[in-house]
Amino acid sequence: MTSAARRSVGTPGLLVDRDGTVIRDVGYLSRIEQIEILPRAADALRVLRDCGLKIAIVTNQSAVGRGLLDEKGLEEIHRELEKRLSAAGASIDAIYYCPHHPTEAMGAYRIRCECRKPDTGMALRAAADLDLDLARSYVIGDKQSDMELASRVGARGILLDAKLAANSPAAVKDIWEAAERILADLEARARD
Repeated sequence: MTSAARRSVGTPGLLVDRDGTVIRDVGYLSRIEQIEILPRAADALRVLRDCGLKIAIVTNQSAVGRGLLDEKGLEEIHRELEKRLSAAGASIDAIYYCPHHPTEAMGAYRIRCECRKPDTGMALRAAADLDLDLARSYVIGDKQSDMELASRVGARGILLDAKLAANSPAAVKDIWEAAERILADLEARARD
């Protein structure tokens, strides 16, 4: 590999899970009325965006495959989420979702795909669409599949787990603490 091929391309970004990270996890969210942005989530996204990160939500949404809502309904939910985040001063660049499930979905959605986390399809699509350098990017999520995704694409993963965070530096209690960790990391990288 030449030195030009090893050189960083793209910008750093943030791939963030939706349910349990940006909004309250209500099980299978299927109605706009169920959207509840978590405390300080919009602040965290705004601060990270202000320091130059491109932000994409990457979310498994097997509720579609399970027949609990259709893709049009999911897109309406995402438009409303973007609207509410924007009203709170935060903006995101894109939302990517996987409607599939290998065993629980119905019809064409019942497949083993490359987009369902921890597989890398959504992250690679975000990287291509947003010109992200995944090796300089971050993944924030509340599930081990989010951390596995981070590992597979070479990004830095930050696990949201309030119980684990009380006794371990491997996790943080919420997205605001994750943002603080990222800001400290970006500052350290800038000094190097």
